[in-house]
Amino acid sequence: MEQLINPLPTLFIVGIIIIVGFYFGRDIRYLRLPSIIGFIILGALLGPSVLNLLDHSTQEELSFITEIALSFVALSIGLELRFSSIKNLGRGIVYIILFESFAAFLLVLIGIYLLTGNIALAILFGSVAPASAPAGTVAVIQEYRAKGSLTKALYAVVGFDDGLAIIIFGFSAAFARILLTGEASNNIWMKMFVPLVEIFFSIAIGIILAMVLSLFLKRAHYIGDIVILVFGFIFISSGICKIFHFSFILMNLVVGMVLVNTQPNSLIKRIHERLQIFLPFLFILFFTLAGSNLHFRTLPSLGLIGIVYIIMRSMGKFGGSMLGALFGHVDEKIKKYIGLGILSQAGVAIGLSVIIKDEFQGLGKVVEVVNGQAIHSGDRIGTIIITTIMATCVFFEIIGPILTKIALQKAGEINLEK
Repeated sequence: MEQLINPLPTLFIVGIIIIVGFYFGRDIRYLRLPSIIGFIILGALLGPSVLNLLDHSTQEELSFITEIALSFVALSIGLELRFSSIKNLGRGIVYIILFESFAAFLLVLIGIYLLTGNIALAILFGSVAPASAPAGTVAVIQEYRAKGSLTKALYAVVGFDDGLAIIIFGFSAAFARILLTGEASNNIWMKMFVPLVEIFFSIAIGIILAMVLSLFLKRAHYIGDIVILVFGFIFISSGICKIFHFSFILMNLVVGMVLVNTQPNSLIKRIHERLQIFLPFLFILFFTLAGSNLHFRTLPSLGLIGIVYIIMRSMGKFGGSMLGALFGHVDEKIKKYIGLGILSQAGVAIGLSVIIKDEFQGLGKVVEVVNGQAIHSGDRIGTIIITTIMATCVFFEIIGPILTKIALQKAGEINLEK
């Protein structure tokens, strides 16, 4: 649809998003839905499919908001991960992360292969499936002030499974490239270790930044000074990730983990209090921008591949987490409900699909010639994956927070008076 109004300043648009998003989020709760569903609906209305107020250029201009939001979400997750709490949860958390990630990978791989007969396409779809979206889960937990063992387990799982997802993707993408090109060279095999390097430096730099931040915090006596320092270091951390293509989520999660396990409880409580004021503002912008990526015209192209992806990924996440919880001997309510809280998928998965589209361009055999331009199998795979993942992420970002709320409610960890 053509844009209905004249181009507006970006700051004006941001102001509209904040104010209207606030009321959308508040009113959607009358339907017993999390506020972020209202933000996503608003984004879809403001996006290219309807009003086009958030057109592609504006989305690109505001993309830094997504990076900031993910960074602070990761910090807030890290601040919940005390070693003592993780120890109390036991090895079950490790089992859950491993089982749900690999189950999603394998089931999607099998489902897409049985449907298409294309092993490279199936491997790449499977490699994207383990990635989750911690922002949706954290937003629901904070909105309803959830507390309990399931809440702690959700923080741990959504915090760490993206790291494993990146490793799975790195190895899978390298193997898929070998299948398409037949080039099993040392260079190809070296690419498999790139994700391991990314994980290592994300963790190492996160630890260093947290230790330096801790030294600064010891000299800060006023809450305002503490907040400024924390925000400054998180911005620096995110900038480093942007420059070197490290993981925003993992690095800032590590910063939060180091802080919560080394600093006094009183200091951590002060940081928490300020984050709870600041995060809802970021959630409005983040999820409205996410909703603006919904293109109604692409929904019919979702097709059978998208349906199979949704079903198999959901089965893998839910079934794998239950199996991991069973092997890990965790609390009964974690075993029953953890799978419902980890279905959200957004930024990381979309980022991986963009990488596939870029890196597989021109690879493989020529399958079609359009207007004199050769279309390779790698081109077609990239187009199929990015289109499908964009559409299915909208589905998961809507259904994921709803199921997270249901899980927390059934586990008795939601503050019903909120």
